Amino acid sequence: MTEPHPPTLGLLLAGGLARRMGGGDKPLRTIAGRTILAHVIERFGSQCDGLLINANGDPARFADYGLPVAGDSVPDFAGPLAGILAGLDWLAENRPGIDWMVSVAADTPFIPKDLVARLHAARSATGVPLACAASGGWTHPVIGLWPVTLREALRHALTVEGERKIDRWTARHGVASAEWASEPVDPFFNANRPEDLAEAERLHARLGTA
Repeated sequence: MTEPHPPTLGLLLAGGLARRMGGGDKPLRTIAGRTILAHVIERFGSQCDGLLINANGDPARFADYGLPVAGDSVPDFAGPLAGILAGLDWLAENRPGIDWMVSVAADTPFIPKDLVARLHAARSATGVPLACAASGGWTHPVIGLWPVTLREALRHALTVEGERKIDRWTARHGVASAEWASEPVDPFFNANRPEDLAEAERLHARLGTA
């Protein structure tokens, strides 16, 4: 049983250029007959007090999901930090009663069902404002917990300092890590290349409906 945690918005980061996949929207590729994004929403949505998609370009391509879409306010595809800022800005403007946001890459179909609770627990236990996920000896900076209170500091880092590295920015403020086992399936596996789709099909079959 997971511990209760503060209300938290879920941010689906879908703003990447997908160069290694040959372009297009990675989250809209399919695994087991459904889009990767649909798998993420199913596993992540029940943990959150609402979901938001971060994507640039025409938001109509995500219309089937019935979720709001926020594009980057920082130009020139400034990376995941720009998407996180877009999410925090949307949250502050549209859901002022929620002070926290958890971001996930929208191409991670096996996201853990206890992600939000464990990130909050890690943050609370260490007394720092940020938390990120880890597995298999690697941290996953884009899979993270963010407080609205740091959005202006993030905006300054992006627009004035030109900061683009998530882990370098989070280190300034203090970031906890929550670790997940990478077996039988790494919950943060993401589909970056065409061959990863075949691997995702295999992993999905191994997991079944777990």
